[in-house]
Amino acid sequence: MWVARRRHGVPAGAGAFSYARGQAVMMYALVFVCVVESCGMWVLLRGLPVLHAVVTVLDVYTVLMFLGLHAAAVTRPHVVTADALRVRRGAQVDLRIPFERIARVRRESRFTHTPADGELNLDVGAHTSLTVELDEPVRHFSFFGRAREVRVVRLYAEDTDALHRALADALGDALTPARKGPSPVPGPPA
Repeated sequence: MWVARRRHGVPAGAGAFSYARGQAVMMYALVFVCVVESCGMWVLLRGLPVLHAVVTVLDVYTVLMFLGLHAAAVTRPHVVTADALRVRRGAQVDLRIPFERIARVRRESRFTHTPADGELNLDVGAHTSLTVELDEPVRHFSFFGRAREVRVVRLYAEDTDALHRALADALGDALTPARKGPSPVPGPPA
């Protein structure tokens, strides 16, 4: 799907909002480091054929794993459909939030995320750009199937303004007003 530039789970007419570009440099850097390490181990272990083969298999697996993690992030963007917001992080997180449960959505750039009950932080490079508050919790299942109730979802989107607009169109008055620029400076009292 990554090579064909197709996206998973994006129906016709839905808006897709990517988040993968924020992690691309780090993922490609990790792949580069793994390839360099593989070449170094290949030279160091060429006199030990069994160990050489095992380390080569592990190195190839590691490179493919990092490429697969990035491919999953590229092919599984956040999605706004006619009735829900679907937030995702690669193949690990896929949470559908019906519009009727969303109380507020605001653009909020955060770089620290302390884990808390009822919160789901889908940060990229420790950065989130949009906060979705729910009036009723939704059930989120972890990668290993553990369920928990979520009331606040923070996520990162490359085009936060477009995602905020799409949610504003879908939700109407439930959103906080969009920031149009710096807030006016109050003048002297009259």
